[in-house]
Amino acid sequence: MKNYVTHLECALTGEKKEKNQVHGLSNVGKPLLVRYDLKEIKKDIQKNDLKLNEIEGLWRYAFLLPVDKENRISLGEVQTPLISLDNSKNNINFKGELIVKDEGVLPTASFKARGLCLAVSMAKQLKLKHLAIPTNGNAGAALAAYASKANIKSTVFCPDDTPEINIREIQSLGADTYLVNGLINECGKLVLEGKNEANWFDVSTLKEPYRIEGKKTMGLELAEQFNWELPDVIFYPTGGGTGLIGMWKAFAELLELGWIEKKLPKMVAVQSEGCAPIYKAWKEGKEFAELWQGANTIAAGIRVPIAVGDFLIIRAVNESNGFSITVSDKEILKSRDEISQNDGMLLCPEGAATYAAFKKSLHKGIIKNTDKVVLFNCASGLKYPLPEVSNFIDKNSKINFSDFKR
Repeated sequence: MKNYVTHLECALTGEKKEKNQVHGLSNVGKPLLVRYDLKEIKKDIQKNDLKLNEIEGLWRYAFLLPVDKENRISLGEVQTPLISLDNSKNNINFKGELIVKDEGVLPTASFKARGLCLAVSMAKQLKLKHLAIPTNGNAGAALAAYASKANIKSTVFCPDDTPEINIREIQSLGADTYLVNGLINECGKLVLEGKNEANWFDVSTLKEPYRIEGKKTMGLELAEQFNWELPDVIFYPTGGGTGLIGMWKAFAELLELGWIEKKLPKMVAVQSEGCAPIYKAWKEGKEFAELWQGANTIAAGIRVPIAVGDFLIIRAVNESNGFSITVSDKEILKSRDEISQNDGMLLCPEGAATYAAFKKSLHKGIIKNTDKVVLFNCASGLKYPLPEVSNFIDKNSKINFSDFKR
């Protein structure tokens, strides 16, 4: 398939960079965005052509991605399902549609597969030999997996309180894995400081241009799944915010192609009360966020004290007439248990945060009771600590089975 990339440009200043060259941040230290010849795509491809496309996963949108066919790395990406939370919505008397997009079915069981699939594929295309990343868990696992598949060396730095299953997964998938006595931004500092001496390429969130292209496929996929009529509201767990930014970019591209109408969803940046730099900046009407001190939350994936794409997150929220909102760890755990026990779906803490935020927004009247709402579950709940099971039966004792009645 033809490659439609024209150039890259700084998301803040518009400064242009040539395609097919190795790029990190722009000259002013801001993310670079990939741009395409959308007029040419519009002439060559119609949305109905996708019905004839037998590729199921993110590569079905290759015409809106920067990778040449021979460099695509795949671990069996699928279209992630939309799952209605009928029991939970009925319990709170919600009259609209409440739907989870479950990213936990992707390779390495998280949505990080999308971004790192593209980043590693482009690393192969650009002939990079060593990739490094800071991670709260899932991004490291995705990098390790795709880098191993591409035969590229990977090095991963994790905060030392990262969920143990994530750390073991990263190492098992082939990355050189290190625990760091600090937060993800401090791990990121190590990646930056080691670039020249270790000769690795930094694939931190938005510090290279292609993870966002992978994450934007969530928006492309969502549009196709909804038959090109988008939902009213999207609740997204926001740390680095690549997915939220990517979806907003995808919607803009689909608009220009004429594949969707002007009515776009409200984008909601969900953060934890223990780490809410985006919420604070948005609430104060600022364009850029300050470093969040003492970041602490059970939702490790959104424990990001500072995001290089902060202004892009806030811009997407404001342009969509959306908002940012915070939830507590107590609300997250309660929401996780509520969904799992009512609808049989085990959300990760970050996914549970979106349900908690939805309920809070509904209660405050920020969203309508009749809205079509999508919540993003960004990973399998099995990758995180779960409550201990303490019930025990002694097979040799007399058992009163009437105690099992409900």
